[in-house]
Amino acid sequence: MPNLDLLVTFLAIHRTGSLTAAAARRGLTQPAVSGQLAKLEQELGTPLFVRSGRGVVPTAFADDLAARVGPHLDQLTVELDTGSQVSGTVRLGGPAEMMAARILPALAPLTSRGLRLDITLDLAENLLAALYDDQLDLVMSAIRPKRGNVVVTTFVDEEFILVGPPPLARTIDAARLAEDPVKALAHLPLVAYDRNLPIIRRYWRSEFGRRPPNATSITVPDLRAVLAAVVAGAGVSVLPRYIAEPALTAGSVEILHQAQVQPLNTAFLVTRPGGLATPSIALVHDQLKARSRVWGAL
Repeated sequence: MPNLDLLVTFLAIHRTGSLTAAAARRGLTQPAVSGQLAKLEQELGTPLFVRSGRGVVPTAFADDLAARVGPHLDQLTVELDTGSQVSGTVRLGGPAEMMAARILPALAPLTSRGLRLDITLDLAENLLAALYDDQLDLVMSAIRPKRGNVVVTTFVDEEFILVGPPPLARTIDAARLAEDPVKALAHLPLVAYDRNLPIIRRYWRSEFGRRPPNATSITVPDLRAVLAAVVAGAGVSVLPRYIAEPALTAGSVEILHQAQVQPLNTAFLVTRPGGLATPSIALVHDQLKARSRVWGAL
């Protein structure tokens, strides 16, 4: 089993995409990082990275290794680093709903250690554009970036469920729902996040093989507001479980359909190459990765 230092250095290289950036993050010289990488590759008996014009590209084995050891090392780093002070401001972007429900509660304890957070709330495309323009340091993105000059880390899976208030749930014919769910649900008005119904449409296509024929009663670009409208009886909607969970527990909404394969959307943490060499950005990144293990599928 490789020692911890080698694995920490490996993870720094994997996340920064550069030996130089990994050395800065680890507080080591580049030759020292190269030596540790060579030793780890020798112990594992396989190359981990291929050099490119922009740094290094991980092999498939390296990606698998990072996925296996990364969460454990993140948790260990956070636990060992609890009392240390940190300076600097991290410019963090993400969707308003997840920021309020998960991200800020997870990061708030770091502010007592001197960290400052500058939060931007927006859609993923706009946040990634701001990251490319050096206006943000770290983005929680609901889509995988298409550009290659960023460092992308898988963050957490969002689980989506179809929910509605009990009075509307009682209007669904169970036998028809099993036989023809699209027709069984067609009379229910939809509460949507966007006019194009991106979340609802994806659920219908994934589960039923077609777009929803339902009328839309309310369109509002905030998932918390969508839930409030559903609870108030305006219609039904597809929501991340972490948004709907309090209302499910209270009994103010019900799950209307049990998916054969639960629809998931993977969220990513995205930063620029070398960004994780900055201690404050690395701390936020590692804290979120550590907490994501506790959250599981949201």
